[in-house]
Amino acid sequence: MIVEFEQLLEKISQIKSTQKAKELLLSRVNTPNIKKALDFAIKAHKGQKRKSGEDYVIHPILVATITSFFNKDEDVIIAALLHDVVEDTHYSIEDIKKEFKEEVAHLVEGLTKIIEIRDKSLIPSNSTEKLTKSALTFRKMLTSSIKDLRVLLIKLCDRVHNMLTLNALPPHKQKRIAEETLIVYAPIAHRLGIATLKNILEDLAFKYFLPQEYEKIDKYIKAHKKEMQLKLNSFIQKISKLLLENGFREGEFEIKSRIKHYYSIFLKMQRKGISIEEVLDLLAVRIITKEPIDCYKALGVVHLNFRPLISRFKDYIAIPKENGYQTIHTTIYNENSIIEVQIRTFDMDKNAEFGIAAHWRYKLNSAIPDTKWLEEMKFDENIEDFYELAKNDLFSEDIVVYSPKFDTFTLPRGARALDFAYAIHTDIGNRAIGAYVNKERVSLLQQLKTGDIVKIEVGDEVIPRCSWIEALKTSKAKYEQKKLCRSKEKEINKKLSLAILVTIFDLDIREIKAIIKLNNLCEKIEKAAYDSKFLKEVVKEIYNFLKKRKVLYFKNIKLKEYIFGNIKILSNKPITDIRFDFCCRPKFGDKILGILDKKEVEIHHRFCNNAEKKLKKAVFVEWIENNQNKFFLVVKLPNKKGELLKFISFLTKENVFIHSISLGKESNNCQMEIEFNQKQFEKLKSKIQKHYKIVEFIPKKDAYNG
Repeated sequence: MIVEFEQLLEKISQIKSTQKAKELLLSRVNTPNIKKALDFAIKAHKGQKRKSGEDYVIHPILVATITSFFNKDEDVIIAALLHDVVEDTHYSIEDIKKEFKEEVAHLVEGLTKIIEIRDKSLIPSNSTEKLTKSALTFRKMLTSSIKDLRVLLIKLCDRVHNMLTLNALPPHKQKRIAEETLIVYAPIAHRLGIATLKNILEDLAFKYFLPQEYEKIDKYIKAHKKEMQLKLNSFIQKISKLLLENGFREGEFEIKSRIKHYYSIFLKMQRKGISIEEVLDLLAVRIITKEPIDCYKALGVVHLNFRPLISRFKDYIAIPKENGYQTIHTTIYNENSIIEVQIRTFDMDKNAEFGIAAHWRYKLNSAIPDTKWLEEMKFDENIEDFYELAKNDLFSEDIVVYSPKFDTFTLPRGARALDFAYAIHTDIGNRAIGAYVNKERVSLLQQLKTGDIVKIEVGDEVIPRCSWIEALKTSKAKYEQKKLCRSKEKEINKKLSLAILVTIFDLDIREIKAIIKLNNLCEKIEKAAYDSKFLKEVVKEIYNFLKKRKVLYFKNIKLKEYIFGNIKILSNKPITDIRFDFCCRPKFGDKILGILDKKEVEIHHRFCNNAEKKLKKAVFVEWIENNQNKFFLVVKLPNKKGELLKFISFLTKENVFIHSISLGKESNNCQMEIEFNQKQFEKLKSKIQKHYKIVEFIPKKDAYNG
């Protein structure tokens, strides 16, 4: 199937004239209405040219040709032909409605909306900003397409043709469009289960987005292609012979082979930190059978005759992926090679290559795979947050876990028990207090793996876990926890503001609350916990209020500034020192609070439960950018004469300023406080690691080392 598609794309990439494009489309789908739409598109786009100088209409004709590979429905192909008409010509949706069916107009309208939103949302191509705003395009595309996924299919086919003709654009635009393709379109094709589109989009985009990395992989594959193909052919002959010897007949199975797609190779190299020579599954064969039971018979033949890597065995037939994908994956040793073997039925093969589109192509009246992921994707008003959440869900590999009732849940690799709780229901995630994995009690932060049976223990109260957000993997869990934490933070800030004012004025909390209420400060008082300017205004307002009430008030309320390392404190009380409580371990940049204990201030993370319990007297605290280029470095030096001098000389050559040095009495550890340009951190770290073992290398602004 993928070979057939690649052959079609090869033909398309050679076409430079409208006549040739017409001939190719009509050789695939030829009806009176399609001919009518073809003439309409040619007339509408008359005189328009692409950057390459070709007739513009060639693009929609070839998009319709690509679309026809996945869906031969007349309305869909006509919509693909007319997808740019409303945007780029004087014709309107009403004109299309008059000339063609309302169904066609509906599809074209959906596509036109996507084009309009993309043009408005994306940063200009000459901008130096990151392309994260394409997340907004993605968000809008999802919401506009969710009602009719055929719109999404046409848009993906449109992007394939754009990528095929990308060489006509300048390099900066090529890279920008390629990045957008990798971030937005290829992952959507993956979620819809259309592997054919996903793989093509990824490889086309990879070539332009990371040309050097692409070139390295391309060079390696081309240099070893003959050798790889010989290995695959030899293995296919062995498997065919074994299947025929074990009850299979000619025509009851088919075996295909492939070399892994370039972008998949690159991702694996990046994820595992390995070279292309170390990628285990460069070679793969696919055994396709008639019935599901035959898949397991074929698996038995493979495992009984070749040594399997059990850790790489996955059964997606028994436990399908959320997008409907079903295949058995196993990896085996064959002589000096490692080969991935995929086993599935002919129907499963169609579903894997065409995903949701297979149901239009082969089973027009059947139910489509579950698209709940589209509906449940959480949209934050913050574009950066949305992009990160969406990217996290779409780029991740999947695991499949069970509930105690053996309902299946597909989660991203690395998902925690709390992610699973949110996958069941938002309320379960919010009130989760513990988990059992395979009947063993574990933390809610326990990482899950395929096949785990997970049970969630639920309490009565909603529990924000603000320090866990980064550890969570699913967008739903992150979104819900962020929402809880915003509410919790407001509550804590209010308590903290009251405690700070109690400390400044030496009044009972009930008196402070009454004064705040009388001065209409209740709604915004929480701001005093993190805004020093606002705190000073509130202090002045309360002081004046007390004076007007003729309260005997001669206390000093002037807030003095104290600096201790990276911590700034505002207080009218004498402060001699700070200390960090290790129950919550706040790091530089975390939201913090300061509890007054005699003349010392105890620093806690603002969400620390222990701190909240003893939040009676507090002072205003905040981080300041201090020692921003200073680092603590601990390395293990060889136990040889002159090694310290050698290391100091090395650092000096790298323009590193050394503030202090101390040596371990019972070890060869050398601890230093050094200063250098922070932009050089990764480069310097890499150079040190070539010759020395780094025990610790962290910024001085990390509070525990400052």
